[in-house]
Amino acid sequence: MTRTDLRALAVVLLAGLVLLERPMARGEQLQAGTAVVDITPPVGYRMSGYFCERLSTGTDNPLHAKAIVWTQGEVRAAMVFCDLIGLSLDVSASARKAAEAKTGIPAERILIAATHSHTGPLYAGALRKHLHDLAVARHGSDPCEKIDYPKRLIAGIVEAIVRADAAAAPVQIAAGRAEQKGLSFNRRFHMKTGPVRFNPGSLNPDIVRPAGPIDPEVGIVLVRGGGQARAVLVNFALHLDTVGGTKYAADYPFFVERTLRAKLGKDLVLLFGTGTCGDINHFDVTKRERLKTDFIGRTLGETVSAAAAALKETSEPALAVRRKIVPAPLQRYTPEQLAWARENVKKIGTRELPFLKQVEAYKILALELRGGETIPLEVQVFRLSSDVAVVALPGEIFVETGLAIKRASPFATTLIVELCHDAPGYLPTKKAFAEGSYETVNSRIASGGAERLVEAAVELLRALGPKG
Repeated sequence: MTRTDLRALAVVLLAGLVLLERPMARGEQLQAGTAVVDITPPVGYRMSGYFCERLSTGTDNPLHAKAIVWTQGEVRAAMVFCDLIGLSLDVSASARKAAEAKTGIPAERILIAATHSHTGPLYAGALRKHLHDLAVARHGSDPCEKIDYPKRLIAGIVEAIVRADAAAAPVQIAAGRAEQKGLSFNRRFHMKTGPVRFNPGSLNPDIVRPAGPIDPEVGIVLVRGGGQARAVLVNFALHLDTVGGTKYAADYPFFVERTLRAKLGKDLVLLFGTGTCGDINHFDVTKRERLKTDFIGRTLGETVSAAAAALKETSEPALAVRRKIVPAPLQRYTPEQLAWARENVKKIGTRELPFLKQVEAYKILALELRGGETIPLEVQVFRLSSDVAVVALPGEIFVETGLAIKRASPFATTLIVELCHDAPGYLPTKKAFAEGSYETVNSRIASGGAERLVEAAVELLRALGPKG
């Protein structure tokens, strides 16, 4: 998507800041349908997640786009969760537009989220552009991109929505929260030797204390129909960076789903919405051993299945969607910095440049692709009942931001999903910007952008809440 396209999209989005729903009539039946579509790229495609070129060599488990379409009366909405590190704005915008044309569900009521798996495809962004341009210069074409993956991805997302819409049937939902400790750890630390550092290493004697909290809450929405559990929406704040290697994998949610199917039904569809985990990882620095992917998934799956019986049944669903566009300021760079970044991007993935300098070069080129002084960040809120809401945020969000929204929410159960629609890097808090380290170097948004998202999300939640 060009700068002109992005600006045009921003104008369209800003023209419709909030989508209001008509008040729900009591007694209207909630319906839902689900669908799962394979979006795994061919072997040999570049993989995402790290600052180097990494080509896929196989598939551990397939990558999916999983959709649920909600219908109540005249109100229809869709959610799609994709096993990807992130979504480019052009892909999500195109998919929403195409899905609207095929189903009639307004694009503004469609949520498309990435789970943030680090073992999926690298199909967009500054690093992909750099590696693609190098390949074309060397070979005349890019041998790693034998298919138009963004086009295939859009088609897969749309297919999932269309199929889920066709499968809609009466359902009941039950929702609530569980607590999951021992899997997630804040990865930023105050150090004896200087400023805050991310991932300073296990048993590092210079660690003083974590620089932030975790969120142990697991948000759960169980969807039942025809006498059986059909789907479960699970929300948990833990980075999906537990696999590594060069094989495609959906990371720990694959094992969450497998565990839940053994407990709740073999055809259950897990819709995993990644929580606000921009500063949360899966290893405890007080120990040498990192938690394994299957252990994380099984443990979280057991927690969800144990909580299922105690979830609160929703007797009066009240489907509604609202959204707001937040024009967040982008970081600035000088012509000299841009020239430096263009030269030093060649050193990404080598030892010729310190890691954070590699990150900085990448970030500046990513900012150049964005263009302009602000970026439209979309905040969505889906109300499922007077007790249950789902908040959709773009980018990698710090855990403190999610906790702030939950504290202010009027809903008993509030699920907050990051990396929806766009992937503008990290959105650190003002506190984190003052502390520095990797996430702030890799952020495109200027300090204060995260706090604007909190304000917008709370405004929408209160407007849709019991007293709204």
